[in-house]
Formats: sequence, structure tokens, C-alpha cells
Amino acid sequence: MASSCKDVCTLCEDDNVSSQAVTWCTECEVFLCMDCDKHHKKSRSSKYHKTMRIEDYHKLPAVMQDISSQCQEHDKKFELYCSFHACPCCVQCVTKHQKCQEIKPLSDILTQVRFSAPVQLLEKDLKVLKENFDVILKYLKTMIDKNNIQKTKVIEKIGTIRKSLDDYLNKLEKQILGDLESKHSKLESNMSALVKQIERQSIKIHKLQDDYIKMRQYATDLQMYVGLREIEKKTSEAAKYIEDLESDGNLKEKKIEIKHLSDLQSLLQNVKFFGDIDITTSPSTVGIKAGRKDQAQDLVQTNPGIKQTKLPLLKTVTMPEKIGPLSINVCRLLPDGKISILDHMQKRLLLFSKDGIFIRIVITFKSYPYDICIVGRNTAAISFGTLKKSELIDIEKNKILKTIELSQNCNGVTSDGKTLVISTYGSLDENCTIVNLKDISHEILKGVEGSCISLFKENMYCTIWNKHNVRCYKRTGKPLWTFINKDIKYPYGIALDIDGFVYVASYGTNKIVVVTPDGKKCKTLLSEADGIIRPVGIDINRDRGIMIVVCGFGGGRQNILIFKI
Repeated sequence: MASSCKDVCTLCEDDNVSSQAVTWCTECEVFLCMDCDKHHKKSRSSKYHKTMRIEDYHKLPAVMQDISSQCQEHDKKFELYCSFHACPCCVQCVTKHQKCQEIKPLSDILTQVRFSAPVQLLEKDLKVLKENFDVILKYLKTMIDKNNIQKTKVIEKIGTIRKSLDDYLNKLEKQILGDLESKHSKLESNMSALVKQIERQSIKIHKLQDDYIKMRQYATDLQMYVGLREIEKKTSEAAKYIEDLESDGNLKEKKIEIKHLSDLQSLLQNVKFFGDIDITTSPSTVGIKAGRKDQAQDLVQTNPGIKQTKLPLLKTVTMPEKIGPLSINVCRLLPDGKISILDHMQKRLLLFSKDGIFIRIVITFKSYPYDICIVGRNTAAISFGTLKKSELIDIEKNKILKTIELSQNCNGVTSDGKTLVISTYGSLDENCTIVNLKDISHEILKGVEGSCISLFKENMYCTIWNKHNVRCYKRTGKPLWTFINKDIKYPYGIALDIDGFVYVASYGTNKIVVVTPDGKKCKTLLSEADGIIRPVGIDINRDRGIMIVVCGFGGGRQNILIFKI
């Protein structure tokens, strides 16, 4: 073993002498100074021991320096090797390995170890790994440089758009200020002309009043008689002038205002984002060398089996008393993690935070809703059963965006963001309607029935409540499989994880059951012991690996259980 002071001769140190060590004996495991090294090489017991320079010894990794050829328990040299336990043994260790079949001389194991196939393969693996890490680091550093350039370009684009907006708003401001100046000048000119006209009339009235006073003081009766008639005539003319002023609207209050700002005001209210910064991904172009496939097969399982599926409980969300009685049959996870809940009985859509804290009532409907799915970041689609309609809801703005009228019942509803798929249930026609969200055109698929429905890649998955089964169809409507099992009774909610496993809320058995993608096997993941009582709604956020389940439908207060997949 290594000495506590690796530069001091171990033998001299035992005699309280500090001598500089120059070599290390790999078999005695001691440091030797120059003199002790000479004696060590001449001694019959150690003349054939291998030594190394102290400089080379210190180049060994620390883990190698701590590896001893002596048994720490019995203080004897390792001479044997137990293949079963993969460990070296001294002669006394053998008593612990009496039942082991593979005890061999250690020398046989160590013969040609440096040139053995495993060592060569390990050397090759290390070389490949080093090259791969070098390539990956170079690739990632290049990506950082590219991302910095992309960031600069985005900033420039934002600046360009901002300048365009500023220039356009400046142009509009210049136009309206010019219009204001023109109309104000015209209004001021007209008002000034009217003021001057009235001032002239006012001067005449003032003079007429002076004449009347002087007439009463100095005029004869005849002059008074004739003068009065003349003054009355002019007074009537002035009164008529004022009357005309009022009737012609010249005395109406003139007010300068700005109108038709609704578009700009709606811009301030509706435009809440300058844009969305998206981080898109594309296949890697880095050239990574393949390692040994046998190792990868031993260590990595590419697709989890149904036996490996685990669902640890993250949180239980209890409905707050303040929102009143509830009858929840559907819950959905928004892309940002928030939870939307459809309250069937109270005809409400509720919004909760990702931590299960009640946020607000999004909207109250006039009719009983049946199902909900998320169409976009803040958009949901609601189905209304026998009313044969679906509504698109803006969750952020709390309003109905569009009503889609259909020719058949609207039960289960799901979406991939481009299309809306609405299933029927319990009607004579087992049909499914596909709605193009771009132009709201319809396409009906015959023979596709479902209480609830979910999309995954090119397939549609449905639960049939009263037939106690789960079905899978191609998007064309072609049936692929039907799964029936004693653990699935009155199935309602359905969702799929990132690997295509089908999760079913079995109301009749108080279970969450997962079905394999091929529809051949199933496994009960959660039961009453996990708090699954009368489950109905179920949803999975595949990106986050989160699943939520609505429990307690039909009696008592309901809970939302959140699980990690």
C-alpha cells in the first residue's frame, strides 16, 4: 500500500530516518531510497521483485495506487482467484469460498492480462468513447456558435419589425395630425368670420341703443313716432339675425375629437406577444462511432415492456369548497401543465394550476357538456352530446370562438391541432366525424364508435362503455383490434403515453389498466389501494410524462390524482 509520505523511504522511516525515495517495489509495496534499493536488488528474497521509479509511481491513478497485492484481512499475499465472486484470495480466504467451484491460481488469471482480448476491446472502447466525446463537444460548441448567430438574427428581425411598426405608426400619426390641422384651421376660420360678422351686428345694436336714448331726450313727438318705427324695424332685423344664427346651427358647440381607434385599441388589448420564440429540433448531424452492440443490448432496453410500467403518485388535488358541488367526468392537461376540468352538472369549464390550485371558472355553458380536448396552446374543443354540436373555447380570454354544427351526436372528442375527431356513442349510427379546423369541412367515418376517443400517430383509440371493450382503428376508419378483459368494465377515459401504451379508466372495476400497443395484453397499474375509486377522466402529457385521473364520479367529493409515468 502507499505510504502516508510517498517521497520518503519506507524502510528508513521505520528507523526514524528521512531519506528521499527513488523507487517503489510493486511486490513489497514499499518506497525505497537509493541505498535501500541497492540492498533490495541484492537480497535473495527480493532480487527478482519489480520496481518502478517514484516519478512513474505517482503517474498511476489514485485508485490504482490504493490497490494492494496483500489481503487486508489476513495480511497475506493474494495467490488465488475466485471466478464466482470475481475477487482475489489469499490462502486463508479459501475457507470463505469452500462452496465456490471456480477457484484458480491468481498467476493463471494474470498471465498475458495486458494482451488479453478484453483489455484490447476495452482499449478500443475507450478510444471510440474519447473520439465520440471530442466529436460531440466540437458539435455542441458549433451549435452554441450557431445559436448565438441565430439569436442575433432574431434580434435583428424583431428590430426590423419594430422599426416597420414605428414607421407605419409615425405615418399614420402624421396623416391624422395633418387632418387635425386642416380641419381645425377650417373650423377656426369659419368661427373667426362668424365672430367678426356678429361683432358688426353688435356694434349696430349698440349704436341703435344710443340713438334710442338720444331720441327720447331730444326728438319731437313726430320725430319720436317716425323714429320708433325705424328702430323697431332694425330691432326685428337683429332678432331675426340671431334666430337664423341658431336655426342654421351656427351656435352649436363645435368639439374636436378623435374617433375610429377601435383597431388600434384592439391591438393593445389582443396582441399580448411580440411573437413566440420556438426551439425546434432536427436530426443530429454529429458523426458518432458505434460501440459494441452486445454491451448496448445488455445495458439499454430500447422500448419499455408492460411489466416495467410504474406510476408513482405525485399529488392529490382536492376540489375546494368555494366552487360548490361538482360532477367531473373529464380532465385535460394543457401544454403548460395547467389542468382544465369539465364540470358536467354545473355546465362549467374550470382551470387549475399545474400544482392543483384553483384559478378561475373559464366559462359557463348553456347546455350540458360531454367531453373536452386541447386543440392549441390556449384553445379547447367541447362536445355537447345529443345537441350535435361542438364549440371551440379560448381558455385565456374566457370566450367561445366558434360553434361547429354536426349531423350526429357529439360524444368523445380529440384533436391533433389540425383536425377535430368526434365520436358517437349509444346511437343507431356508429360513425365518427373528422373536422378540418382550417375550413371546418366535415368527413364521416362509418363504423367507428366511442364513448371517449384519443389520437396517437396514425391511429384512433376508443372506449365503448356498455360493451366493456377498447378498440383501435386506423385514421381511415379501418378496425385494427378490439380488446376485452375482466379487469376492464364500463371503461370511460382513455389516453396514450409516448410509447403507444393505452391507459384506460375502468369505472366498473376501480382500476387504471394499461393495454399494449398491439392490443394483446394488459396490466392493472392502479387500483382501490392507490385511491382509484370510480375513475372516469384520464389524460397524459407525453412531453412531461404526467398522468391525471378523475376519481369519485357518482358519489361524494371528487379528487384529481396526478401520477408520474
